[in-house]
Amino acid sequence: MADEIQNAEGAPEAAPTEGQAPRRGRGGGRDGGRGGRDGGRGRRDDRRPRDEDGGEELIEKLVHINRVSKTVKGGKRFGFAALVVVGDGKGRAGFGHGKAREVPEAISKATAAAKKAMIRVPLRDGRTLHHDGRGVFGAGNVTLRSAPAGTGIIAGGPMRAVFESLGVADVVTKSVGTSNPYNMIRATFEALGEQTSPKSVAQRRGKKVSDLIKRGGASDRAAEAEAAAVTE
Repeated sequence: MADEIQNAEGAPEAAPTEGQAPRRGRGGGRDGGRGGRDGGRGRRDDRRPRDEDGGEELIEKLVHINRVSKTVKGGKRFGFAALVVVGDGKGRAGFGHGKAREVPEAISKATAAAKKAMIRVPLRDGRTLHHDGRGVFGAGNVTLRSAPAGTGIIAGGPMRAVFESLGVADVVTKSVGTSNPYNMIRATFEALGEQTSPKSVAQRRGKKVSDLIKRGGASDRAAEAEAAAVTE
């Protein structure tokens, strides 16, 4: 019949009367089928990745990017390696290394690794180191020295990135041996890991901070004032 319409299965279906909307096949529209995988309930995935640092603002420094290539059938395949230093500017810092086919992905991997490897370094007055230190890793040999206020960060290359992210304002450094950024960074963190504060030494020895300062030749009043100023 001319007034019949063939449906999806090939069976005849009556033509719609005047003023009546045509029926739609299964899964075709508002009334047909489930309207999607979630049954038309409008479900959304609102999960968001959690901040690993708890919302803390971190300082990220890109120290070095290395590009390598591998010759394969049809051309060259490039890869990238990133070295990143991360710190909170308040005495915590870490470094990480990441590899990927693209630069942004390599940087993100290195940043994630640096956040997991952060260490706490005690600072004097929140601006410099408590004492001198020396770190060695491979051919890297670095020396760190505390400095008075106004000295600034006397360090070059990768070591400057470490102290800027750590929150150190006054320090004098010297690197001897290699200029490889990986060895320099590792040697610097070896030296920072040996830093101790008067409070931790006094607690370990069962003494007061003022007793340690007196042995340096300071008077009782000066030792008490300096001990009161020690925060960590």
